[in-house]
Amino acid sequence: MILPTLPESATLLAALGDGLPLRVRGRVSAVSGGNIEIEGMTAPVGAVCRIHLADGSHCDARLIGFQGVRPILAPLAFPEGVAAGDEVELVANKACVAVGPELRGRVINALGEPIDGQPLPAGLLPAELERPCPESLQRPSINEPLETGVRAIDAFLSCGRGQRLGIFAGSGVGKSTLLSMLVQGTAADTIVVGMVGERGREVREFIEHTLGEAGLERTVIVTATSDQPAALRVQAAWTATAVAESLRDAGQNVLLLIDSVTRFALAQREIGLAAGEPPTTRGYPPSVFAMLPRLVERAGNTEQGSITAFYSVLVEGDDTNEPVADTLRGLLDGHIVLSRQLASESHWPAIDILSSLSRLQSRIVDPAVQQAAEILRQCMAEYRRNADLIAIGAYKAGTNPQLDRAIAIRGPLQELLCQRTDDRWSIEQTHQELLRLATALTTAAQQAGAQQAGAQQAGAQQQAGAQQAAAQQQAG
Repeated sequence: MILPTLPESATLLAALGDGLPLRVRGRVSAVSGGNIEIEGMTAPVGAVCRIHLADGSHCDARLIGFQGVRPILAPLAFPEGVAAGDEVELVANKACVAVGPELRGRVINALGEPIDGQPLPAGLLPAELERPCPESLQRPSINEPLETGVRAIDAFLSCGRGQRLGIFAGSGVGKSTLLSMLVQGTAADTIVVGMVGERGREVREFIEHTLGEAGLERTVIVTATSDQPAALRVQAAWTATAVAESLRDAGQNVLLLIDSVTRFALAQREIGLAAGEPPTTRGYPPSVFAMLPRLVERAGNTEQGSITAFYSVLVEGDDTNEPVADTLRGLLDGHIVLSRQLASESHWPAIDILSSLSRLQSRIVDPAVQQAAEILRQCMAEYRRNADLIAIGAYKAGTNPQLDRAIAIRGPLQELLCQRTDDRWSIEQTHQELLRLATALTTAAQQAGAQQAGAQQAGAQQQAGAQQAAAQQQAG
């Protein structure tokens, strides 16, 4: 007979400590700007409370701050029917969600509840939504490249396992399409997708057209659409991160995609301003910039597994220096910038290589590959500097040998960077093509240099002969 395994004593004690020995109750005193003020009770920030309405239903909310001594609640559902005097009960001191590897293949909301019509699987364990980040010295170094299947990234913006990158773009430039390519092509054990503030129709389209049945089997989707309360949109990002952490703790290599962090920040701005925080840069309260590092620092490597994270950033007016984008660029390990100009030219994915950067590429790829990428980057930069002259036909071939080579290599380079959503290349194939282009360019440069040196030598010999002939004629 096999006896059941009981949890460790420390786990049981922690669970007992989180319990509520007494029922803590208060009542609604005011509703202001979508937030609810209560009186007659207190609770810690982040606690979950339940509002009992007059019709017998209830509405859960999270405590986000205090107005004097009165707690302020952000409802997790629209507070229709809430009236002054309604009873409020403390449910938990900390918000938790049920997580575990059994969630693979499921679609849940920000509260961890299934929305795919099936019950939650057995074996899930509660986890805090806002747990501490791993300590600095407990993070192993990132030294292993991660295959994404996107040639532009694998060639020029190599991503390491456990790295965190941002995808920066305006609206309609292809962020979601690039994320779908990453879902289909990245070598990961499990993929966790956090859809924060997305359009409602995109959730089903993403499942049916991007993932398919095979892709859904290794994916967990957490969604909070744009029509839902701000507190739920904020919590969706925390829930997706908590699910990814549970899989990493189980020894898996996880790919975490959050689309988008900007809508997470906008939802927190809505909550913070309603709670009385002062607006600072472009109307964002200080809590937004305090929450961003807490969100992204939870990804990365630990001794058990890894979370490689891509965070999409919706920049306002294509301004990559706006506050949220600028803050995230400093927090993340690299940034991928999508160009509206490239998108208008049907260059997909519209990745602007010269404006993008992977901070770890030189550490995780072979030196020959890194050198090849730098050579081709220089060619792209040279072509961009002279694009106007080339476009109007003012450039004369042979004037600038480096520009001549950049023009010659532009066609093959564009073929490498452009890619259909269903096209898959291994990282070895991408690096081989990168080395081939760089070698061809170097060979052409050497041949051009040899021809130029030969021409200069012939010219020097001809000039010397002419001078010698002139000297002989003068002597005669």
